[in-house]
Amino acid sequence: MAEQSQRKLGPVVLAPNVLPRHGVAFMGAAFLSIGLMTFIAIGQTYILNEHLRIPESQQGAISGNLVFWTEIVTLLFFMPAGILIDRISRRSIYAVGFLLLAATYILYPLAESVGDLYLYRFIYGLGVVAVAGALSTVLVDYPAEQSRGKLVAMVGVLSGLGIVFTNQGFGALPEILIGNGFSGEEAGRTTHFIVAALCVAAAVLVGLGLKAGIPIRREERPSVRQLFISGFSQARNPRIALAYSAAFIARGDQSVNATFLILWGTLAGKAAGMDSAEAVMNGTLIFVIAQISALVWAPILGPLLDRIDRVTALAICMVLAAIGNLSLVLLDDPLADIGIVFFILLGIGQISVFLGAQSLIGQEAPHNKRGSVLGAFNISGAVGILLITSTGGRLFDAIDPRAPFVVVGVINVLLFFASLYVRLKASPPPDSAGRADAERLLAP
Repeated sequence: MAEQSQRKLGPVVLAPNVLPRHGVAFMGAAFLSIGLMTFIAIGQTYILNEHLRIPESQQGAISGNLVFWTEIVTLLFFMPAGILIDRISRRSIYAVGFLLLAATYILYPLAESVGDLYLYRFIYGLGVVAVAGALSTVLVDYPAEQSRGKLVAMVGVLSGLGIVFTNQGFGALPEILIGNGFSGEEAGRTTHFIVAALCVAAAVLVGLGLKAGIPIRREERPSVRQLFISGFSQARNPRIALAYSAAFIARGDQSVNATFLILWGTLAGKAAGMDSAEAVMNGTLIFVIAQISALVWAPILGPLLDRIDRVTALAICMVLAAIGNLSLVLLDDPLADIGIVFFILLGIGQISVFLGAQSLIGQEAPHNKRGSVLGAFNISGAVGILLITSTGGRLFDAIDPRAPFVVVGVINVLLFFASLYVRLKASPPPDSAGRADAERLLAP
């Protein structure tokens, strides 16, 4: 058992009974997961402009409403998905999620109205529930406690690379196809179908490569009722409650960046005289700049999360995120050369909150209820996306494209003070060695 507990994946010490090949498959899945989920923002922007010809004055509200509807779906299904993850298998739910994303990207370019997009967003929402829930749970399962921050950072880097690969590569594809004789609509359909094929490949990867089953014995499994209640009842722990609050803004921040940063850059490009494909490519580029800065920052921050109290770390992350979001009030034109500085700050802040929240919940989630606790964690994130993007879409259209980022920045400041309060008032978590010993005892 001691030998098993020392298996490593690079610098990361793995949890008992997790093999390096499981970790490699998870790294591949992490590379693809967030990128394939966030491509919807680029594809949707292209379809609104090129396929459906929606007036620019309506696109912010429509984008916000579509995200709102998606988050209603995720709110309803994150907890059932978390229960299935705890009771059945991480990898099967993960694979089904990728297949649902594939179905979305096949259907999306076939939409004939905005109403069709709402229907397809329901399928997308189920895919997000399965992929995000399984990703979060496996990320908690696979590292030993002393390496949790390192693995979270590695996943953050790979997620950032995956976002760049998926969004920049496929975001630029319509313009390339148009240059090779495709019509605008044909280019949009072809791009979406290729992304759908990548989703199927990701489903095969997780289905064959991840560890089978769940990391507890059958007799130790809580009942479905216990699992349903546990996710929310665990918020009695102030540290878990803080992690849920951090998920609220971390997911909201990611969604604001993916939805409104791309849309802001696209509309600025069209105002400068670009056609739809070129404008979307330029809008995507500024989003990619933020993601590149995030993936460069993640391996710097990750080891620090293993060296200091994770609530203290979360407070620092909130400061970085507030700086990144609130600084955008100084930027008038997203396509200006100086904009790169602001997007770098934005990317650093976004990934910091994600890493800080994930490290804290990973440390605190009970071993045999992780899927359910991560379900509640993701529900909090879904609420954040729902409220922030629906409000942000209206503020984007009615006031200023920077308004959604200001909203996120203000919440970052509030959660900085909440982190300080919890750090001063809540008891520290068990030490790493004690937690690792507990994990070894519970391992099958």
